[in-house]
Amino acid sequence: MADEKTKTRYSDEELAEFKQLILDKLDKAQKDYDILKSALSHSDGNDTLDTSPTFKVLEEGAMVLSREETGKLAQRQQKFIQHLKAALIRIENKTYGICRETGTLIAKERLRAVPHATLSIDAKNNQK
Repeated sequence: MADEKTKTRYSDEELAEFKQLILDKLDKAQKDYDILKSALSHSDGNDTLDTSPTFKVLEEGAMVLSREETGKLAQRQQKFIQHLKAALIRIENKTYGICRETGTLIAKERLRAVPHATLSIDAKNNQK
């Protein structure tokens, strides 16, 4: 079997392994996204415990910050989900794991850590 330096693409078996890894990450990412969206949609409800005007002002200030942070997290999670779905398309096209800059295979270790990666470590470092 050729090593990662001479191979031009990952085998169907390797792609199947990556697909399962991505599907697992996608499932978790979708659940996390749903939790964030739920937190955003429920954070504007009134509570019967907020009777003190001073407490209410402080709480609303904290809620705005928390809402902004939650919104940003939800956006990042949605972007992550899109990247994972794009990786699944690359698997179907058998182009998964090929660096878009160099055309060489991205190391398996990198793909296991960042399964939606489209750049090898060398190409990523050259971007800086």
